[in-house]
Amino acid sequence: MDWRTCTRNSLLLVLLAFLAIVPFMDREEGLLVKASDENTEAVFDENATLDEKLEAILDNEHLDGTTTGVSIKKAETGELLFEQLGDIRLHPASNMKLLTAAAALETLGKDYRFRTEVLTDGNKKGKVLHGNLYLKGKGDPTLLKEDLDQFAKKLKEFGINKIKGDLVGDDTWYDDVRLSQDLNWSDEPFYTGAQVSALTLSPNEDYDAGTVIVEVNPSQNPARRAEVTVTPETNYVTIVNKTKMVAADGEKDISIEREHGSNKIIVEGTMPEDGSTSRAWSSVWEPAGYVLSVFKASLKEQGIDFIGKSKEKYNATPDGARILTFKESMPLKELLIPFMKLSNNGHGEMLTKEMGKVVGKEGSWDEGLKVIKDVAKDLGVNPDTIQLRDGSGMSHKTMIPANDLTQLLVEAQNKSWFPAFKKSLPIAGEPDRLVGGTLRNRMTSGPAKGNVTAKTGSLTGVSTLSGYVTSKDGEDLVFSILINNYLVSSGKITVIEDAIATTLAEHEMEGQ
Repeated sequence: MDWRTCTRNSLLLVLLAFLAIVPFMDREEGLLVKASDENTEAVFDENATLDEKLEAILDNEHLDGTTTGVSIKKAETGELLFEQLGDIRLHPASNMKLLTAAAALETLGKDYRFRTEVLTDGNKKGKVLHGNLYLKGKGDPTLLKEDLDQFAKKLKEFGINKIKGDLVGDDTWYDDVRLSQDLNWSDEPFYTGAQVSALTLSPNEDYDAGTVIVEVNPSQNPARRAEVTVTPETNYVTIVNKTKMVAADGEKDISIEREHGSNKIIVEGTMPEDGSTSRAWSSVWEPAGYVLSVFKASLKEQGIDFIGKSKEKYNATPDGARILTFKESMPLKELLIPFMKLSNNGHGEMLTKEMGKVVGKEGSWDEGLKVIKDVAKDLGVNPDTIQLRDGSGMSHKTMIPANDLTQLLVEAQNKSWFPAFKKSLPIAGEPDRLVGGTLRNRMTSGPAKGNVTAKTGSLTGVSTLSGYVTSKDGEDLVFSILINNYLVSSGKITVIEDAIATTLAEHEMEGQ
């Protein structure tokens, strides 16, 4: 038995003794982590090294059969302090967004804005616009119903009451491939798998582009079905209401799911008379048509009608068409907040296509992923050991080693855009969802709270956490934890990630 094994065994004896006198610790979460989700501090011998602490945390039965890559480096120098399978390619889940965000900042710039335009190829005669009205999308995922209302108001201010021509949606800024190649069919009806189009619409300021919000509430008449509403209000989707009202003490069990290949949204299940709201974001089939439908309603609200044999069409805007009005999105540095804090998959894919359009002159996944890979290479990632398949991390075929992710995090600090990059990352234990993001309910106390700044990631059987933390004695660290192929509940895995991050926060690095 070598000295390391002896030390480790002694450490475990200390832990067992502690558990004997603290009955509220949860043995199912391993020997090192307290049961409370709000306290992930581990208990160690005060002389334990960082290696010994991390190895003990990783010696957890819930990781049996997994492939777990861990990489810890000094933020200033990139010195590798600890690794476990650090060079093994693993699925990053939404940690892929770290690469996408870094590449977007590097190639588009932190002040980059998306643009949506309203154009015409006709002329105004009196109060009638003779010609087609074009709505041209250039990838803005933040376009809202209120923006379409503003377009309509602007046309009204120009004195337009009628349009003798077609309403044309132009989404040719990107290609017409709506879904990334590895997206699971079971994700496609939901906001996590929304279709990507250069002309798209978000229902609220979470900016889940290409979706509508469906809400189900108790009916005022208990003999009827539950009340179902859609935001924004649109007839582009059809609600098929199969719900049933039940007594106040009955079970609420509501399902909301769009039918594949159509815009029928099936709402079914039971709603108690005093039940609370059920809400879901449903993706739409062909987002450009959705935008056109809502825009036509906005025009109607302003008293602007189409006359003659007008139709709704989808074509490229002709050369020479003149711009009547336009809207620019918030700058990229602000868009990164909902993208990274809330882990918005659609933003990852639209940014990928936008980079392809700007750099490679083609708004496609292929061109965009080339840009991301090139930037990753410049940030210290070995391009020969990664595989990139989308910009969000939804693919189970994307692969990158933990050591490459930490190197990217180290190198990113040298970029002028780094403050915007770091600000976009979730912050542990901060309750504001646009500050704490996906970490707002994790590490809510102790040395990690407000200290760990990191991107989360999750897919079936995959959980990841990569980012920045400062140790107890002021050493800035970067870390990446990639856990693949687990079978237990996700909570049993994230508590291990949190224990590692917390241990880094409370450890004194001097002498390591």
